[in-house]
Amino acid sequence: MQDKSTTDFGFEEIPEAQKQDRVAAVFTSVAEKYDLMNNVMSFGVHHLWKRLTLEMCGLRPGHRVLDLAGGTGDLALKQAALVGESGEVVLADINAAMLQRGRDRMIDKGYVNRVSTVQCNAEILPFADNHFDCITIAFGLRNVTNKARALASMQRVIKPGGRLCVLEFSKPIYAPLEKAYDFYSFKLLPSMGELIARDRDSYQYLAESIRMHPDQQALRQIILEQGGFDEVEVHNLSGGIVALHRAFKY
Repeated sequence: MQDKSTTDFGFEEIPEAQKQDRVAAVFTSVAEKYDLMNNVMSFGVHHLWKRLTLEMCGLRPGHRVLDLAGGTGDLALKQAALVGESGEVVLADINAAMLQRGRDRMIDKGYVNRVSTVQCNAEILPFADNHFDCITIAFGLRNVTNKARALASMQRVIKPGGRLCVLEFSKPIYAPLEKAYDFYSFKLLPSMGELIARDRDSYQYLAESIRMHPDQQALRQIILEQGGFDEVEVHNLSGGIVALHRAFKY
């Protein structure tokens, strides 16, 4: 059994205290090519995954939204349009390089006064209890050192009646797809990272971190039992390569 003072960094077991800095180094390295690599490695399908996530958020004018691990602001931009000028969108990320790219994007799109940016740790969110109508975290939860602590922190700042949408890589539900996905992840993806982002190691970590992340049902139980949410739906996308967990706080 893994000691409580250690955690995974890809397939490597490391002290918990080191993970935040190790993950930070990965995302600082890939920040400049992050959006390009997302498009290339998902063949553009990540836009469809995020569109479904937005639909599941149920956002209306005036809602308050927190986009955690929001990076370059894909979701935050669209959330701002949905909640309107009477709403609130907070783009949050623990990584300064990623958050700067997100803020630059808000300026470029004319949303800098509609979307605030906050550098923070998902495990210790600096927001009031029962503040947000919705929280999204897309492809970020697997990089958090203590997922249960982060989920409990999210539950605290969501209003009763609010929801959490976790979009994350998961486990393919068909055996032939799983074999093809393994080949893509461990043979092609690191090479693409080396060719496009000049960073093989970070995309090797990406492939390994996906395999170490809890599968659909295991994550559902963590959200319920350790996160403190009252109901969780699981939606498999692209054959389970990605899963959307929508959780409710009553």
